[in-house]
Amino acid sequence: MEPESPAPAIVRLTRGPEQVAFDRLELGRILDVYGRMVAAGEWRDYAMSFEKDYASFAAFKRAAERPNMRLVKQPSLRGKQGMWALYGEAGQVLKRGHELANVLSVIERRLVKLVD
Repeated sequence: MEPESPAPAIVRLTRGPEQVAFDRLELGRILDVYGRMVAAGEWRDYAMSFEKDYASFAAFKRAAERPNMRLVKQPSLRGKQGMWALYGEAGQVLKRGHELANVLSVIERRLVKLVD
């Protein structure tokens, strides 16, 4: 009688996204606010960064300076404090939230004050 061979092990590989990115609607909303701030003379340049665990959009008054604001999408925080965060020039958190529109409202309020 031959010994029974063990059952083959089932290995499941779960593969997450290789990098986080903005989808088309999110990017459209972000660039809309950016365009209005450029028209108001507040911003002149922007940069985007796409990493494994977050995506970032930064807006600059001048390219050689620190960003005036940085918007970060971090899906790992979706269930906690919200995946969207808006940081100010000094790195302080201006707003966190689950919805992009709520986080961008801080910038839009500033835009209304600039127009008045």
